[in-house]
Formats: sequence, structure tokens, C-alpha cells
Amino acid sequence: MSIFALVIVSLVTPPPEKEELAQFFNDDLVSVCNALASKGKRIIIAGLDMDFSTFARSRKSTRGFKPDPIPVSVIEDIIDTAKWAPSSYNTQTWHIHAVAGDVLDKIREGNTKNTLAGKPHVRDFPYKEEYEAGHRQNQIDVAVQLFEAMDIKRDDKEKRMDWMLMGFRQFDAPVSLVLTYDKYLDPAAITHFGLGSLAYGIVLAAWERGVGCVINGQGIMQSDVVREHANIPDDQNIMICIAMGYPADGFPANDVRSTRADNSTFLSYVGFCLLYTSD
Repeated sequence: MSIFALVIVSLVTPPPEKEELAQFFNDDLVSVCNALASKGKRIIIAGLDMDFSTFARSRKSTRGFKPDPIPVSVIEDIIDTAKWAPSSYNTQTWHIHAVAGDVLDKIREGNTKNTLAGKPHVRDFPYKEEYEAGHRQNQIDVAVQLFEAMDIKRDDKEKRMDWMLMGFRQFDAPVSLVLTYDKYLDPAAITHFGLGSLAYGIVLAAWERGVGCVINGQGIMQSDVVREHANIPDDQNIMICIAMGYPADGFPANDVRSTRADNSTFLSYVGFCLLYTSD
């Protein structure tokens, strides 16, 4: 079925200068909107509400950012939306530390220095470094996609090192959101769930506003560096960080969309009458 939509494209790099209109009949609404969002433009669908399934499929991780700062008002808007993420018993057991400017540069410098010096990774909670079986294959698959996009050959140690260090620099994004929780909650599996749902809410709310994100574990692998420069209180544990900014034009890795496993590999039905399920 053909889809009709009037797409209003707003430039989100502050200050907004103009709006562009695009009218089209197209079955590939996701790819059209995704291409515009990758250029740092906010998409507004007039005359057709984009359903959540379409919007969620349009999101992808951003690893190349423009240096333009993100206004505090935009960050507040993103958080105002994301904080409606579910949490157990509505406990909302999260803290967010928004970091930018010289402070973020010091974190990048410390992460890079410690990594090059061979300092072991330090996390604030138990963490399994090695994935196995299908989980490991998923990790390999996206790495292959990214290396192909960035023209990094398997035996090119220099480029591989440069790419790894980009991760520790939080991909040079202008903003990092450091997500933490109160230490008294440990062992904190339910709290980790809450922060995960918050993180997903953040990246979706940001994407809607033309802001790209990547959930960046490397950025907090030297947690003492992050704690020192971001003034994280001693009674909080650092969970994860989200690198955030307007997507850079022409950065090859920004075109990469990771794959998803078939439902049959992780979904099971118990107690359902299969006679009534649709094909």
C-alpha cells in the first residue's frame, strides 16, 4: 500500500533557521526519515502519525558527531520525555549527570591515557567481559559492519587501535550523559533494568529531535576518571554513559544499522493455542 505523508523537516542545529517541506508518495517512509535524521534534522510527519514500530526501526547508533553544542533546553526536553520509562514500583532509581566542554575533554584524556598505559578496566558493578555463543556472534557481526563502513582491515592494527580509542573518547561527542544509581541498592539487578529502560527512552527521545546517540560502555570503563571529573558522588555507582550530539554528515559508520535476531531464537510461547495464531 502506498504511503502519503507531508514531511516537515526542521533544522535542529541551533539556532533554527528555516523549515523545509517534502511531500512524497513512498513505501520507504522509514528510510526517507532515517536519511533526514542522519543529517541532524528533526522530522515531523503531518497528516500521518508515524507509528512506534516504524519510528523504533528508524533509530540507529551514531558514532560520528558534529562539534555543535546541544542546548540545555534540548537536553531537558529529551529527559522530560525519557523519564517516563518504566521502573520497578515506580522507584525511578536513577541519576543523570550531563557532561560537556572542558570536563568531558578531561574525561576523554584520562580514559585514553589509562587505556594506552594498559590500566585494567574499572567498573562500579560486576561485569562479564566475554560474551559467548550467539551473543558473541552478534557482537562480531556489528563490528564487521562498522569496520567495513570505516574501511578498517582485519590486519590494520593502527586503524583498529584508533577506532577503539574513539570509543574511549566517547566518539568525540559534545555531550555525555552519565547514568548512575545509589550504591545502597546493590545488588541492583532491578535497578539496572530501570536504567536500561531510561537509556532506551533517552536515545529514542533524542532521535526524535534529530540528536544522535550511542550507548557507550567504553566511556565509563575507567570509572575513577569519570567519577573525578564529573563529580559523581561517592554514594553512587556509574552504570553507563550515552554519547550524544548532532550526527556528522558523511561519517560512514553513521550509515550502519545493526541487525536483529529472528524472534524464534529468543522468544518462546507457553500456554498459547497455536491454532489461533496468525501466520
